[in-house]
Amino acid sequence: MDVEVFKFGGASVNSAQAVQNMASIVKRYHDAGRKMVIVVSAMGKTTNALEQLVPNAKPEDEQEIVYKNLVEYHLQIVRHLFPNPADLLYDKLRVLFADLEKSRRSGSGAYNYDYDQVVSFGELLSTTIISAYLKQCGVENQWVDVRKIIVTDGMNRCAQVDWRRTMENRELLEQTLKGGSIVTQGFIAASKEGDTTTLGREGSDYTAAVLSYMLDVKRMTIWKDVPGFLNADPKYFPDTVKIEEMPYHEAIEQAYYGASVIHPKTIKPLQNKQIPLYIKSFINPEAEGSTVGPYEVIKPQIPLYIFKENQVLMSIMPKDFSFIAEENLQKIFSILSQVGVSVNLMQNSALSFSICIDYNKILIDQLIERLSADFKVRYNREMELVTVRHYTREIIDSIVAGRKVFLEQRSRDTAQLVVEN
Repeated sequence: MDVEVFKFGGASVNSAQAVQNMASIVKRYHDAGRKMVIVVSAMGKTTNALEQLVPNAKPEDEQEIVYKNLVEYHLQIVRHLFPNPADLLYDKLRVLFADLEKSRRSGSGAYNYDYDQVVSFGELLSTTIISAYLKQCGVENQWVDVRKIIVTDGMNRCAQVDWRRTMENRELLEQTLKGGSIVTQGFIAASKEGDTTTLGREGSDYTAAVLSYMLDVKRMTIWKDVPGFLNADPKYFPDTVKIEEMPYHEAIEQAYYGASVIHPKTIKPLQNKQIPLYIKSFINPEAEGSTVGPYEVIKPQIPLYIFKENQVLMSIMPKDFSFIAEENLQKIFSILSQVGVSVNLMQNSALSFSICIDYNKILIDQLIERLSADFKVRYNREMELVTVRHYTREIIDSIVAGRKVFLEQRSRDTAQLVVEN
């Protein structure tokens, strides 16, 4: 379908000035006669704030402060963009804030379910504001609730797309596009029962890829605050290099290991239909950026670095005389799935199974409680997981730099180390 799919992340809409810049990019394409599906994340660090509003995540008095600050943050942006207090947008936002207040006070007792119901408001708020502002700028569009389009299983915080049911909504999506461009939410979806689910942190990229696949588009673009796909995070490496061309398989590996540029599941739907992915800068929209596509090798061919901080290295050992064999591993993976913990790295010996996971106090406490019924559990906090694609011995030595290495794995192309932060 001859339509552009754009994804704008939180940094691109984190202030009134940022929203105006984002709108100028969209308007340029609109004025050139392009139809767009515009997928928008929550504004700035809103998702982080909403995580604190999940029932029982924080004491009530602390939550009240977070909630008030969150409301004021959005209203401050809106007052700048819509100086008329009688604008209908204010009524829409009042309804959303009231619904958020209700959700954060009426928890079910299941953390992952409550998480999705609360955190989803970030995208509902941002897209409501963005849609209204684009109309004000002359970009006619329709606000679409993506939960009516993308159907998932009932898993919370990392829902799996139900592709059969989702593809049944293709005609609805195409019919909506006949009326003009669409503004919709990233990251959120709904189960077949209609309950709100989320696709995992940074899942807005994946949303855009799912919609691109549904519509058979010719290209998808992610607008970032970096000039393209860099070989390392600039906060770790001052002399990063922009990748001009990256093969689908390399991008999948990078995302799987934790590269923050794209969500891990983003590439596969695009690869299946050979849809190129463009990563461009919203700061300098005229620049070339990077392209992920059906290439043989990355260009230029250089090492790629991924750093994940705030990690927990957990070792799990049987209490009885058994080894870490299939039945124990099956039990461990079942508990990990039930709690909703994703594993970044794993390694087993005869008597222990070690995993490296993101730190989340609530989930870590639940995991340890569940595992402790059958296993002894030891863990180290404040770890760092370092991944290097196309490594050399010299690169590994320079990264370790005398720090203690708790766990190390290597293949032909990839080295991973869990080290002191």
